[in-house]
Amino acid sequence: MPDRVPELGELGFGGANLGNLFTAMSDEQAHAVLEAAWDCGIRYFDTAPHYGLGLAERRLGAFLATRPRAEFVVSTKVGRRLVPSPETSDELDEEGGFVVPADPRRVWDPSADGVRRSLDESLERLGLDRVDVLYLHDPDEYDDMEGSVASAVPALVALRDEGVVRAVGIGSKSVAAHLAGVRTGDLDLLMVAGRYTLLEQPAAPELIPECRERGIGIVVAGAFNSGLLATSNPAPGAHYEYGDAPADVVEEARRLAAVCRRHGVDLPAAALQFPLREPVVRAIVLGATEPAHIEQNVARIAEPIPAALWADLAAEGFLP
Repeated sequence: MPDRVPELGELGFGGANLGNLFTAMSDEQAHAVLEAAWDCGIRYFDTAPHYGLGLAERRLGAFLATRPRAEFVVSTKVGRRLVPSPETSDELDEEGGFVVPADPRRVWDPSADGVRRSLDESLERLGLDRVDVLYLHDPDEYDDMEGSVASAVPALVALRDEGVVRAVGIGSKSVAAHLAGVRTGDLDLLMVAGRYTLLEQPAAPELIPECRERGIGIVVAGAFNSGLLATSNPAPGAHYEYGDAPADVVEEARRLAAVCRRHGVDLPAAALQFPLREPVVRAIVLGATEPAHIEQNVARIAEPIPAALWADLAAEGFLP
C-alpha cells in the first residue's frame, strides 16, 4: 500500500484547548500558544468541529493564515456536523465540556453527504482550501458504531481518491472503532486517543499488529492520559479520561513514576517517548494552554532515557 501520510514530525499540536476545553482562553492566548508551537518547530496541527463548536478551527485558521501553506500539515474531523441552535445560545456547551455558548449544536451524520458537507464547513471555518488528513471522529460515541464506520469510511476514501485530502482515518478513544475502520476500508492513519500510553496499552494486542500488517500509521493522542502522567508525582485529583482519576489508577501512575525516578527520568518524559518507540506511531499530538507547556514538552521529547528503564518497566508488567 502506498504511504500517503504527509511528514508530521514527532510532536504535533492538538487543538482541543483552543476550543476552551474546561477553561476559557482569549484569542490572544490561543495565538501565543500556537506561535510557541511554531517557534518550537511543530508543523502538524490537529483540530475538529467538536472542539468548542467550531471555535478551535476558527482560531487555528486565523493563526495559519499568517504562515506559508506549504510549511504545515492540518488534520480535522468529520461525523459531528454543526447546525444552528438559537434556542440554546444562552447556555454553555455541557455536552462537550467546552466553555462556549451552545449555539450551534452537534448532529451526528456519518453519511457520504454529511462527510463532504462537514469538510466543506470546516474549510470555511479554517479559511483553507484543503486539509491534509481527515478523520472520522468518535463513531463509538453514537448509536450503531459499525454502521457509522461502514458509511463514513468509503466516503473518506472517495475524498482521498479524488485528491481532496491526502490521507484518511479514524480518530477515537475506542480500539473497537479503530479495528472496525481498518477492517472496513483502505485507511492511512489512526488517531488513537489514550489507548497506547505508558499507563495502558489496549491497542497493543490487536490494533498495532493490524496496522503493521496493513501499513497504517498511528498518531497518539492523550499520551498523558488526560493529565495524570503530566507531572512527576501523580496525585489524587488528577484528570484521567476527562474526569477525576480513580484511586487505583493514581496508585498505578505513582508506581510508574517511582520506576522512572530510579533511572533519573521524569514520568512525563517517559510518557511522551514511550509511544514513539513503536514504529507504526508517526507522531504524538499534545494540547497546551500556555506557551511554556509547549517548550517543556519539546524538551521532554529530546531528554535522554536509558534503555534500562524500558526493560525494568517491562519486567514489572507495565509494558507488553
